[in-house]
Amino acid sequence: MEYKMIVLDLDGTLTNSRKEITPRTKQALMQAQAGGLHVVLASGRPTYGIMPLAEELELKRHGGFILAFNGGKIIDCTDNKVLFEQKLDERFVPLLYHAAKEAGMAILTYQGEGIAATDKANRYVQEEAFINKMPVVQYDDFLNQLVYPVDKCLIVGDPAPLHELELRLDKELEGKMEVYRSADYFIECVPLGIDKARSLSRLIAVLGIRKEEVIACGDGHNDLSMIRFAGLGVAMANAAKEIQAEADFVTLSNEEDGIAHVIDRFILPKGQG
Repeated sequence: MEYKMIVLDLDGTLTNSRKEITPRTKQALMQAQAGGLHVVLASGRPTYGIMPLAEELELKRHGGFILAFNGGKIIDCTDNKVLFEQKLDERFVPLLYHAAKEAGMAILTYQGEGIAATDKANRYVQEEAFINKMPVVQYDDFLNQLVYPVDKCLIVGDPAPLHELELRLDKELEGKMEVYRSADYFIECVPLGIDKARSLSRLIAVLGIRKEEVIACGDGHNDLSMIRFAGLGVAMANAAKEIQAEADFVTLSNEEDGIAHVIDRFILPKGQG
């Protein structure tokens, strides 16, 4: 199969623990793009948090794309045109806020180039700030301080109680919005019908690419939909066993240039990897 597109989750997939693309992985991606491969960065991150990696990989020059907010926004890097965007229904934000507050957890969203959070000092809020290289602003009156529209909310907390809250909110908000984890300590709260696979389907329809010609790589629960959707679904070695079980191929970890390994094996002609 000749693959025309590779879709990459960022944290735990494309980047290492320092949130950096290693030289080996970057080299492989630049070679693949020179051969005509479309690179798509698909992440729960806001656009602002993805753009530095898109610039590093020169997606503008090579015809790449960004799927931000777990697919809630699709951007053509060639001209920064927004191909698709779906905002969060603001009627449900108070419910999310109160659920997080009652569980003793923090909730955040994005305002301009910053993060608005109910607890600026929370370790998981700080992790989100580190991932995206964005400043955090404390919103003590969260519901009244928010400026709408927003693309998503993120509830953060310790893994075990957060998973319980995820299950409860998923049931309570069924048919109204999507609720799922992107990491053990992050619950993504996004518009109904938004996940990486659905947005990927929208994108390839515009480009005239078949899903059989797509490789999708990820490590998190929010990557499962695109791993299942793509012609070749790839899980990282650092992904949970249940995610690896759904993949067509398990590559090396994000600390071992797992993405470069995929490109060498499935995309670059023998001898060029």
